[in-house]
Amino acid sequence: MDYKSAEKLLPKALMDEVQKYIQGEYIYIPKADGTRKKWGEKSGARKELALRNETIRASFKDGETIESLSKKFYLSINSIKMIVYSKK
Repeated sequence: MDYKSAEKLLPKALMDEVQKYIQGEYIYIPKADGTRKKWGEKSGARKELALRNETIRASFKDGETIESLSKKFYLSINSIKMIVYSKK
């Protein structure tokens, strides 16, 4: 997160209004609703995990055991169970 100078960014009228409430201190202005990305969307991790989980479900459906999937994907048996028995 960068600090920006409000004097450089905001119109004078808005700057005067903000100074009525806070002067010489830091203020955090969050992003607008709906503009934040969910976890893993920017890096692609969310997509990779969804693909991995789909592969696990397909393998389980084809008859592979939970134990073998656990070893193959380096996940606990409980993690595999949560993936294969989820409603996705």
